[in-house]
Amino acid sequence: MEVIQINSMSQVDSTSWNQLAGDADPFLRHEFLLALEQSGSVCQKSGWIPAHLLVLDDDSLIAFMPLYLKNHSWGEYVFDHQWAEAYHQQGLEYYPKWLTAIPLTPCQGTRIVIKESISSLKVTQALLSFIKQLSEQHNVSSWHCLFPTLQEAELLKSLELSIREGVQFQWFNNHYQDFDAFLQTLNTSKRKMIKRERRRIQEQDIRLLRISGAKVSPLQWQIFYNFYSITYLKKGSQPYLNLAFFQQIAAAMGEQLLLVLAFKDDLPIAAALSFIGRETLYGRYWGCDEEYNNLHFETCYYQGLDYCIENGLQRFDSGAQGEHKIARGFEPITTYSAHWLKDKRFAKAIEDFVTEEKIMLTRYKQKASTYLPFKQER
Repeated sequence: MEVIQINSMSQVDSTSWNQLAGDADPFLRHEFLLALEQSGSVCQKSGWIPAHLLVLDDDSLIAFMPLYLKNHSWGEYVFDHQWAEAYHQQGLEYYPKWLTAIPLTPCQGTRIVIKESISSLKVTQALLSFIKQLSEQHNVSSWHCLFPTLQEAELLKSLELSIREGVQFQWFNNHYQDFDAFLQTLNTSKRKMIKRERRRIQEQDIRLLRISGAKVSPLQWQIFYNFYSITYLKKGSQPYLNLAFFQQIAAAMGEQLLLVLAFKDDLPIAAALSFIGRETLYGRYWGCDEEYNNLHFETCYYQGLDYCIENGLQRFDSGAQGEHKIARGFEPITTYSAHWLKDKRFAKAIEDFVTEEKIMLTRYKQKASTYLPFKQER
């Protein structure tokens, strides 16, 4: 078993990679990660330097792990700026750091992909040992693995990494026959609220169009990208992703994309883009030119719920944050990240921090659950 490092997805065979990755998670596909690099969205200039690890056995790929060298903490959705500041106060450098994550994508999924017949423990130990050696050679402070599965988090904890928890809100399909069947599981006030919100879309003469990514026209991609960019520009920042990225994934994996366009008087007024996994719909990007009553809820949430029910998807992961999702049936779930710090003093401090943080997050999750709109008998 040999661990090697590559600095571009173009250096690994796409078929071998995708055979290991499977079809459950669109963000693990070779095409997705390659498009991030080739579009320039992920590169040295953006602060995401590809440094992926491959595990080979007799030249056959038996495992891989996405890896990036980071000089900042933007676009990660697991916030460690306070950790960096603590390093700075002690005259130490927190950056660069290693990061295993899907860039700019706060969605849970497998982070160390291993062939079924191979020991997960042995591969993970080999990768961790390799990272520690690299950290010594290149003066890298730490390694962070964001949004792994629970099983991976438990394995990394057994290898003495600190496990940090977070909370997101996701919707689960309880074999609903249609949207109304879902509404019938809600209490009266929330059921009426959602019906009223959807009715307001019709009253404003707004119509929604759902388009498979493979059928989106170049003009529609440009329209979507304009709306996507507006979301960032409103906050005084530049969009993380460029149009070339979306055009490339549309050509390479369009069947796993879902574009929702909203129109008023036959003019586009908003757009939302989701990714389709084997069992999960991932809501990712959204934008509008001006505010309309309940347009965000309809475009980003209710259209996604409709799609999940119609196509038998079991889960709707609509992204990070958003307590307003609770009243619409999105349940609080626990997310994880794993952290190894080379400096043992800081490693101990971080372990204490995540232990205390977990207590607060557990209380928060329990409190959030009390606001779920479901009937008691569900």
